[in-house]
Amino acid sequence: MIETVTRKRIEILTDTALVKRVTDAIDRAEITGWTVTPVLSGKGREGRWREERVMGTDKVLVLTIAAEDKAMRLAEEIAPILTSHGLLFSMWDVQVIRGERF
Repeated sequence: MIETVTRKRIEILTDTALVKRVTDAIDRAEITGWTVTPVLSGKGREGRWREERVMGTDKVLVLTIAAEDKAMRLAEEIAPILTSHGLLFSMWDVQVIRGERF
């Protein structure tokens, strides 16, 4: 039987211009990996938005999976720029195989 362990899946919606800042924070939290994927459009409290490469405000989703202690370190580091930079940070429990990798 395959055994799973609980880890935290983290998604951070951010402007492309902030990706390095976000991924550097992930690295400082000693999380071993991350993925960046483009986001084309969405809707939030301020209404609909679309990718705007000309204006430099296109959005990406930074995904990572980590042990809870590392996830909390990342949350603490990202918290100060959530409002000022308009990031969306979500985190929830997931079951993974090969938990030692995260």
